[in-house]
Amino acid sequence: MPFEDLLKEFQNKNAEALAMGGAEKLAKRKAEGVLNARERIDYLIDEGSFIESGRYARSIRPEVKHKTPADGKVAGFARIAGREIALVSNDFTVLGASSAVINMKKIKHVKQVAAKRGVPLVLLGESSGARMPDRMGAAGRAIIAQDPTEYQRLRESLWCSALLGQCYGSSTWYSAMSDFVVMRKGSIMAIASPNVTSIAINKPIDAEELGGWKLLTGVSGLADLAVNTDEQALDAIKKFLSYFPSNNMEAPPEYPVPENSDEACRKMLEIIPESRNQVYDVRKVVQAIADKESTFELKERYGKSIATVLGRLDGRSVGFIANNPLFKGGALDADACQKVTSFMVLCDSFNVPLVFLVDVPGFLIGLEGEVRGMPGKVINWMNAMTLVTVPKITVIMRKSYGQAFINMAGGRNADEVAVWPTADLGFMDPAVSVNVLYGVRYQDDPERFAKLKGEVERDTSAWGLAELYEAQTVIDPRDTRDYLTRTLQVHRLRMKKGIGDHLLRNWPTSY
Repeated sequence: MPFEDLLKEFQNKNAEALAMGGAEKLAKRKAEGVLNARERIDYLIDEGSFIESGRYARSIRPEVKHKTPADGKVAGFARIAGREIALVSNDFTVLGASSAVINMKKIKHVKQVAAKRGVPLVLLGESSGARMPDRMGAAGRAIIAQDPTEYQRLRESLWCSALLGQCYGSSTWYSAMSDFVVMRKGSIMAIASPNVTSIAINKPIDAEELGGWKLLTGVSGLADLAVNTDEQALDAIKKFLSYFPSNNMEAPPEYPVPENSDEACRKMLEIIPESRNQVYDVRKVVQAIADKESTFELKERYGKSIATVLGRLDGRSVGFIANNPLFKGGALDADACQKVTSFMVLCDSFNVPLVFLVDVPGFLIGLEGEVRGMPGKVINWMNAMTLVTVPKITVIMRKSYGQAFINMAGGRNADEVAVWPTADLGFMDPAVSVNVLYGVRYQDDPERFAKLKGEVERDTSAWGLAELYEAQTVIDPRDTRDYLTRTLQVHRLRMKKGIGDHLLRNWPTSY
């Protein structure tokens, strides 16, 4: 047969690349219930859509060339739900997927294609960090910092990262730059491994404490979601992508509205307590307003006094920012401020309108907040809000006190403001106001206290705000879904085909 030797060599090269780190290592992963790098791609993408880039790449160093198929990172292009993506799946069976000269060239290429051609970038992380001795000494300095745009984010297209094992070095850096980060429980993300870290600080350190899921989702907020399996992590990426366009120059995709999506909002008065001081879970409010089963919460365990939720209204993507009285009475702390700012940047960068659902007693005051630079975080939030160019619609449900009234898109910070009859627009709680303004306490003079409290409450009602036209309308809570659906139809960005101005596109992804 013509070219028989060449074809045989071609087949052998393919087999070597697809064998990855060898049968023994792959079998061990399978026994642990963990997918390998290529299995993760197969699960994530549309069948038969993968075009690999760099299958035959190997280490530049002769002494390890023979054991570096694809140089430890499987890269290329594929489709998810019919849409093109670029992706990199780290192969931990090949030298721990360590970062080296050749595989970083592969990452650079798919990143550049994603930005230039407007397709999302998906990074499936699991890496041991920089490969030694490649990065050592003066010669190592000639390898790194050769791409001045390596850590540039202008949000041309979405970045999604999955943390699926030990993630140090590039997996950490790219996750910190991503728009969405999901991690499998048991995975670790940190600057350096526990062994390296313990030597550096001269004391033992537990891997989970260094960078486990509880830390990343609940303390640092660097991960949006933690799940139990590789498959669940990959499903989360698919779901996240479904709310957004492929790039910032497209409007988000539209979906059919599920049947009976209007029913839950009709029961809104069963969700919201009649007593202003009784707590509730605002996520149930969001679910009642959004299209049925369309919500997807980001950073659920971080900054819990406010919920940031992706959802759909009338089949179109919306970002909900909702105070949650279930945690800290809904008072905004430093974590909540960072969470909201990050969410506004995400939605504005990819043309997703914002809906604010307000029930906020103000900012959580105290020493801890001041130590963490709370004033700066409050103003960061406001700075970002002034740069948002997608529609912003505000519904004041109950409390909207003090400076938080402004941060939660009150007044002219929103395109439209609606209030429920239950809204309370005071500077602080009426009972506290009576004490501060008049020096009267309930226990000292109950009758006068009640009278003064009634006067304060009358001045802070929903009707007072509507009379001043600082709210455009007062609505029945049960009509909130209809109001938002219709109002967003009015405020659609027709003259720009649904595209915002992206003034926040270079805002830091982690700060």
